[in-house]
Amino acid sequence: MIESARNQRVRDVRRLSQKAVRTERAEFVLEGPQAVREALMARPDLIVEFFATPTAYERHRDVAALAEDAGIEVVFASEEAVDAMSDTRNPQGIVAVAKQFPTAIKRLFDGDLKLVAILEEVRDPGNLGTIIRVADAAGADAVVLTGRSVDLYNSKVVRSTTGSLFHLPIAVEAEFEDAVVRARGAGMQVIAADVRGEDLLAARQSGTLARPTAWVFGNEARGLAPELVKQCDTSLAIPLYGQAESMNLAAAASVCLYESAFAQRTA
Repeated sequence: MIESARNQRVRDVRRLSQKAVRTERAEFVLEGPQAVREALMARPDLIVEFFATPTAYERHRDVAALAEDAGIEVVFASEEAVDAMSDTRNPQGIVAVAKQFPTAIKRLFDGDLKLVAILEEVRDPGNLGTIIRVADAAGADAVVLTGRSVDLYNSKVVRSTTGSLFHLPIAVEAEFEDAVVRARGAGMQVIAADVRGEDLLAARQSGTLARPTAWVFGNEARGLAPELVKQCDTSLAIPLYGQAESMNLAAAASVCLYESAFAQRTA
């Protein structure tokens, strides 16, 4: 059992809070029973190390059973040691290290796709994680991150996905133009979410949103650059009926993705 927060294995896990180390080792940290549970259910082959306090291991017997069924050895550790491995104040006694598993963009657009989210220069980890979670909930087929977006394996991103990270293909470090070309090649229309675009409600009423769609979302502060909007087939704006000047990026993405999901299921 690992007792000290200064143990070398604890330090090795803690170093994964640095992007350079995550990239070099192609690994990332899962914090808490929910994230580890989702990983064990979807991709147990990705788990490299599994740490738990004895109390947490008994409290979360479903997680323990999944690990045992997958033949994954638990490394027992003190609360101090587990806390030191995590960015959160309370990882609830369970932490795991997993292999990174991005999907190659050339494979991502294979098959019959209906709904995809392309994210350009999304910087806030919480926004990215929430959009991935919403894309999963809306039944999207995939998510694409350009090279200017925040690291997919940032601990706050991983936490914010609440396990959706393991539910749909995600491409990283993509080139914007390549993603747009591949989406069109897969028979999808490419729609930019842009405040200067046409009314989203009109697009819903015309049946536009019932078609296979790749939605493009831009930076939280600046949105999409005009030259990138021009590369899309059209741009749409969410109407604001109250006094708010704008919507949070994750909230706007939720509206757009669900509008397409509803339209595609009722066409």
